[in-house]
Amino acid sequence: QVQLVESGGGLVQPGGSLRLSCAASGSMFSNYDMGWYRQAPGKQREWVASITSGGSKYYADSVKGRCTISRDNTKNTVYLQMNSLKPEDTAVYLCKGSFGPLDYWGQGTQVTVSS
Repeated sequence: QVQLVESGGGLVQPGGSLRLSCAASGSMFSNYDMGWYRQAPGKQREWVASITSGGSKYYADSVKGRCTISRDNTKNTVYLQMNSLKPEDTAVYLCKGSFGPLDYWGQGTQVTVSS
């Protein structure tokens, strides 16, 4: 079993940047496909970006060109670098780890983009 803990959220002005981190406990992190999702108040959870165990990266159109997902398997951590943030990026950002049929979620970190 994997436990995921997100950090790095906060309040940022439009156009600003944040780097989110998701630290995973347990072994075999490198075998997990990792993803970032977000959920704004009153809206459904939305996929943001994914990185496979092999390092392939995928992005939602809404963040493509503004966000970069990466992982450091030596630190059991996945990152989401977010640039050119917009008010519509405001949400709780959650990390998901997937291994076969198993999915694990973190508790999320709040990102608020506001002037």
